[in-house]
Amino acid sequence: MGRERDTQKMQQQVSFTVEQLVTVNPYNPDILPDLENYVNEQVSSETYSLDANLCLLRLYQFEPERLSTQIVARILVKALMAMPAPDFSLCLFLIPERVQMEEQFKTLIVLSHYLETGRFRQFWDEAAKSRHIVEAVPDALWLTRGQNAGFEQAIQSYAIHLLSLTYQKVPRSVLAEAINIEGLSLDKFLEQQMATCGWSIEKGHGKGQLIVLPSNEFNHPELKKNAADSVPLEHITRIFPILG
Repeated sequence: MGRERDTQKMQQQVSFTVEQLVTVNPYNPDILPDLENYVNEQVSSETYSLDANLCLLRLYQFEPERLSTQIVARILVKALMAMPAPDFSLCLFLIPERVQMEEQFKTLIVLSHYLETGRFRQFWDEAAKSRHIVEAVPDALWLTRGQNAGFEQAIQSYAIHLLSLTYQKVPRSVLAEAINIEGLSLDKFLEQQMATCGWSIEKGHGKGQLIVLPSNEFNHPELKKNAADSVPLEHITRIFPILG
């Protein structure tokens, strides 16, 4: 009974100190199994730790025979979910080229490129064709409604973020393509956004709808105030005598 209690205590301590292990002893190969378990925990709990994942990838460089391609794929999928942060590129830099040439990783790199360039239609099409590559990641059930859609929701959030940097008003068709939602599902999504995020809808030309996004300093440049661009009035008055 006492031994079981000690074992449970040790397991709780390991799960609690993973981040501490990364900070204190990041190059110790003995922590590699703990970091792999931590990746799986991030997948199942929808949490994320870039530092721990980068630490694991660095350890794989020193212990290449212990590299798990399934764990690496999960790390890259979680990194995609973190966009627009550059996590995917940071992780990819630590993955050997021979591993990157495997089909599943080439596909993930293509998906990353589509996201970085805002080519969402191509992204969703490629994702649908490549579901077999990412099915090892439980929360990346691509395009599967009614189940844990953590990955899909993360990409939708990124798409909305990118659109909000560019548009004041987005045609419904453009939004539908970017977030891969149509019909009644899109109606429900828009209702939620209007209730919680300040979106509104206008009638566009013809029968289309325009989605009005909240103002920010990027889609409404006049909201951005840069003190470096302003010249105090007293400085201007000093110039007048010189010009005269």
